[in-house]
Amino acid sequence: MILLTFNILNIEAEPKNGAGISDVERLKIAEDNTKAILRILDIHDIKASFFVEISIAEKLQNLIKAISSKGHEIAFYNKSSDLQKIEEIKKNIQDLLEKQIRGIRQKDFKLSQENLKSLEFNYVSNIDNADILFPFKRLKRDTEINEEDGLSIVPESISPYSQLPYNDFVFQILPMKYYQNMVFETLKNDDFVLIYLNSWQFTDFKKYRFDIPFYRSLFSGKKMEDKLDALLTWINENDMATSRMKDYIF
Repeated sequence: MILLTFNILNIEAEPKNGAGISDVERLKIAEDNTKAILRILDIHDIKASFFVEISIAEKLQNLIKAISSKGHEIAFYNKSSDLQKIEEIKKNIQDLLEKQIRGIRQKDFKLSQENLKSLEFNYVSNIDNADILFPFKRLKRDTEINEEDGLSIVPESISPYSQLPYNDFVFQILPMKYYQNMVFETLKNDDFVLIYLNSWQFTDFKKYRFDIPFYRSLFSGKKMEDKLDALLTWINENDMATSRMKDYIF
């Protein structure tokens, strides 16, 4: 099973020319990038899970409703919000969608499983920081979903073929044929492959000249759209199963 997921969040980098860019403009970039992702998913009739960063969730209500109306899952990405804020936003978005928010993703700032369970989340999908040197390190990680006190813990996927994780940077930088081989080999060994991408990777950095490392701008924007399109074409041509996170876990 392929679990395709997207993190919707603002790009944090500053513009190269030193001029400021407003939060409204950053939000518009994230929204436009997400709409591009939705168009590609719609073409291939593939459903995914979208993890919306909590601090911008209420500002993206129309986008969130559009994502949900197309049959995709809405979950949360917690960058730095405390328990009270998460509870407030969760209630508001659930009222908006008339659906329960089941999943949450964490990276740098991680709340305890006990706290997440108290907010009635059903699963947590934590991700690690991607170090530019990680391809040279042999990675070992549990690749099975574990349940602890009623909360499903979903690990990042790792390719036994290359020992690379399926994070945002690996997708952006690897040739598609190599990435497809990774997916194929992983599914021979594991029950699922969890792929995650960030909405900001679909930014046109020639138009929006943010001060980011050169390797992060490679194959971004339209090239990321083309890579996603190529992956989904390959998935459908090979009749590979895909699922939203909540459907696969439950």
